[in-house]
This record gives sequence, structure tokens and C-alpha cells, in this order.
Amino acid sequence: MKLSEFNVAVDDEFGAGYGRVLLQDLTLEALGGRTPREALGAGIAPRDVWLALCEATDVPAARRHGVGQREPGTR
Repeated sequence: MKLSEFNVAVDDEFGAGYGRVLLQDLTLEALGGRTPREALGAGIAPRDVWLALCEATDVPAARRHGVGQREPGTR
């Protein structure tokens, strides 16, 4: 998962506004007590951050994999 795909996945799952709040404020034990933004800054792979965020916010397993990619021809 690329960082751009991570951002699309967050926006799609949580909405742009709430997604940004989660990235900035939610500390995740699975990421060493970091926020998702801090974890990404520390070099943790976007896929690992996405899965930790999903686990912490009870995103169903069916919506955790294969997300973040836009349909061809869309922006």
C-alpha cells in the first residue's frame, strides 16, 4: 500500500474530516503508542498503519484489504 492509497482508504472509510482527526489524535498501542501520523513519520509502512487503525476502530475485515485504489480513469 502506497501512502496515497492509505490516504484514500482513510478518507473512504472515515470521511476526510474525521479521518484527519484520527490520524492526528488517536494513539495506537499496536504502533508503539504513536498516532498514525507519527507512525508514518517514523517509517512504519502505510499498510501496517492502516491495519492497526482498522483494528482499533473496529473496521470489518471485509473492508480492510484491497482498499485505497481508485477506479481507473477517476481522480
